[in-house]
Amino acid sequence: MDKCCKHALLRCVTCLFVLAQLLTRVSTEQFRVLGPSDPIVAAPGGEAILPCSLSPAMSVEKMELRWFRSRFSEAVFVYRDQQEQKQEQMAEYSGRTSLVKDQFHQGKAAVRIGNVQVSDRGMYVCFFRQGLFYEEAILELKVAGMGSVPEVHIKGTEDGGVCVVCSASGWYPKPQVQWRDSRGENLPASSETHTEDAAGLFSMESTLVVRDRSLGSVTCSTFNPILGQEKAMAMFIPEPFFPQASPWMPAFAVSMTMMGLLVLGSCCFLIWEQRAMLQAYQVLENLRREQEEWQKTKEHALQTVCRLQEELDWRKAAYMAAWRKAQLYADWRREHFQSWSVTLDPDTAHPTLAISQDRRRVTWKDTTMHLIGPFSVLGMEGISSGRRYWEVEIGNGDSSEWTLGVCREDVDRKNWYSECPGKGFWTMGRSNDVYWAFTEPGKTSLSFRQAPQRVGVFVDYSEGDISFYNMSEMSHIFSFREASFAGTLFPYFRLKSGDVSMILSSLEHDSEGEEGEERKRRKGRRWKRKKREKKGKRLFLPFLKESGNPPGEGFTPGSGVDSPPGEESPFLPHPGDTLLP
Repeated sequence: MDKCCKHALLRCVTCLFVLAQLLTRVSTEQFRVLGPSDPIVAAPGGEAILPCSLSPAMSVEKMELRWFRSRFSEAVFVYRDQQEQKQEQMAEYSGRTSLVKDQFHQGKAAVRIGNVQVSDRGMYVCFFRQGLFYEEAILELKVAGMGSVPEVHIKGTEDGGVCVVCSASGWYPKPQVQWRDSRGENLPASSETHTEDAAGLFSMESTLVVRDRSLGSVTCSTFNPILGQEKAMAMFIPEPFFPQASPWMPAFAVSMTMMGLLVLGSCCFLIWEQRAMLQAYQVLENLRREQEEWQKTKEHALQTVCRLQEELDWRKAAYMAAWRKAQLYADWRREHFQSWSVTLDPDTAHPTLAISQDRRRVTWKDTTMHLIGPFSVLGMEGISSGRRYWEVEIGNGDSSEWTLGVCREDVDRKNWYSECPGKGFWTMGRSNDVYWAFTEPGKTSLSFRQAPQRVGVFVDYSEGDISFYNMSEMSHIFSFREASFAGTLFPYFRLKSGDVSMILSSLEHDSEGEEGEERKRRKGRRWKRKKREKKGKRLFLPFLKESGNPPGEGFTPGSGVDSPPGEESPFLPHPGDTLLP
């Protein structure tokens, strides 16, 4: 009986083992996880996508997905129960990862890592599990970044040749540096150093001593071994930079020897002459006194420099604090405003007006008709906060009648109306052959050296400031100060009479035509102004004193473009400033 039981138990164990092997074989054939065969390369600060897929393709929406580093617990991203499990994620990946789920039904999933850091490089494992069955694949992430173009300059003479220095920064991994001559042959570097900053990026400096005068030029190149890319810079070495042997050196050496003998003889003679010793002592005393006076002069100069620096810092702070009052220069003011690409709203346009397809141009539908009425149109979007500005090009504006500016959303534009602040309008324009700012009571006439063909509108919502500038000559036209408005303001355009058209500039996407040239001219004017400011710092030595008025008090809102800044303007020297020799 016992022997029969043992045989029956042995048969049961054998059947269970065979069944387990069959189940394991069936399970292992459910799916495989595939990853990219090549390493994934990402730049520092960019983003990296770690993709994995199933073979055969099946939906992964209800599976458990996990991307981790070397250990299962070092989770980069965990997806389980159809949602992200942030409590299992490592702290250094918090807020930088997201799951790409648009191809879940095709068996594909990926993790996006943002703001890639140098520490993110290395091996990753993507883990897919369904029930008790799971599979995984291994991925490799490499971080590589191209740094700056090498800077090459001549340091000076060294070891009978010319020392050339090459430096670059912002590379990862450590770049390979190579020197080449004009024929493309490699040159051995004299020294090479690499430094790593807090972000893990490398900077390098390499030196080369050139002794061959016939080379003419040398090239320094930095190569990224991961990306397989390089950046290079060439430097021409003029022949006068090389040290030359002077034929006068032997004669100079003989002369110096003779002079040494003469000085030695003179010293021996002076030893026997007490009077000569006293005279020498007096000379030394005079030199000591002169040195003390020179030291005092140097300290006084340092104090003067400190006072000058304090005055320059004060003027800089005054300039930054008074930019709102610097109305004479549109480019100064534009640096503090956000450019806005305005488009027209056809639903708000009068039936007699024609709006272009790109919604940036408004003209008459019939130019032969001579109508007078409230023919206006508003911008598509309104302003309820911040600082915005836009530019309007006016065609035939000096021979027509028109109005532009801003208005409240709830103004009445159906019948005859007054374009004044009391009615919710802040505008300027041309009518009856005169340029006006529509203030209240009445209107304020404007005068120009050059008729405005391009008008800039600057809206500072928080300060209640609405200003107009002649962008043709970058000059101030008029400002509505401390305007009282609430709600949303909309750009306002009105054609009154004449063959007039208005074109809204696309400030975000300027072409390389006339607008590109205008932008270059503005950049040139800013460069000249900064150059004049630097020149002014060198020419004037202002005395330290308190100004009677706050910085920028001399600027007042008005319509003239030729009005100079006030006497206490922070952009001009004080009356007591001293001119340097």
